[in-house]
Amino acid sequence: MAINAVASQLGEGIALPFSGPAVLACGAWLKNTVCVTRGDRAYVSESVGDLDTPAACVAHETASARLIAALDAEPSLLAHDLHPDFFSSRFAARFAGEHGLPLIAVQHHHAHIAAVMAEHGVLEPVLGLALDGVGLGTNGRAWGGELLRVDMDGGFVRLGHLAELALPGGDRAAREPWRMAASVLHALGRGGEIAARFDEPAAATVAHMLEKGFNAPPSSSAGRWFDAAAGLLGVCATMRFEAEAAMALERLAAGYGPVEPLADGFVLEPDGTLNMLPLLAALADVKDPVYGAALFHHTLAHGLAAWVERAAESSGLRTVALGGGCFLNRILNRELTHKLECMGLAVLQPRLLSPGDAAISLGQAYVALLRWRNGTCA
Repeated sequence: MAINAVASQLGEGIALPFSGPAVLACGAWLKNTVCVTRGDRAYVSESVGDLDTPAACVAHETASARLIAALDAEPSLLAHDLHPDFFSSRFAARFAGEHGLPLIAVQHHHAHIAAVMAEHGVLEPVLGLALDGVGLGTNGRAWGGELLRVDMDGGFVRLGHLAELALPGGDRAAREPWRMAASVLHALGRGGEIAARFDEPAAATVAHMLEKGFNAPPSSSAGRWFDAAAGLLGVCATMRFEAEAAMALERLAAGYGPVEPLADGFVLEPDGTLNMLPLLAALADVKDPVYGAALFHHTLAHGLAAWVERAAESSGLRTVALGGGCFLNRILNRELTHKLECMGLAVLQPRLLSPGDAAISLGQAYVALLRWRNGTCA
């Protein structure tokens, strides 16, 4: 595509609340986009897809070059995901090194919330609830169910997270919900049921892995809680595409309609952890998967709302931004938003971009600009 054609498609960009130097933000791994800022505007490319093929990686480089050229905005700052092995992170490091530019790593879920803040022109601290599949945390662990305080110096504080679940088989557990169901059974002290409950050749092996803590890294991912619920209810044992289990649960729940959430379906731990194991314990014995799917959605929304309310009371912050791919779930989004607004909280959601990873580059760019504004970018 010619440069003038790129320029004609950019429009006016996304208005930012202040002007700053040009930033090239390189996005994440899944649904990758790049973002370039110029003055008080941010321009986000179309998604080049997941950076797991040579073609997608070339498209990422091409999109970066074309956006820079179309805007005539030579970057002064480079931003990228905290994960060092993403192609987008390696590209950012190479570009920054070649041009002698500051390089800013932005934690994945921080970027999700910052993207929403950028869209709304927010210049005050907010609570951020980021729910998705996975992103590398500052402690080197897999995050994905995060309650953050996001400040205007370009930093954040992790106030809490969803209780961690073991991922038996590592990344394979993210593709096979029955493994996450097995993980929950083990956490409930019911590991002896795994081999008999799941008609899977690896069931006994997975039970042993969980018992020994071998190749079963922990994750606070909200997506894996959805997978565990789907696995326990027999809705989806193995996924053919990303988020298939969560989408199947949503369809079932929509067909059932509203249900009364389990009042004791979660525990708010003193350290800020939201533990939904009581809900999953109930689902493990539910016979009707349609009812179980509805119960999962409504109880999860109930627990998340209580979690945010406690953080709002302790922090004094009355605005919460919602980001991450789980908010594509209309039932969860609707129920949680309603509950938070009834508590008197202002709820910010994406208006122009998806809540998913396609918005990560915008969030990275906004964090970089906030750090530049506060003199902490490099």
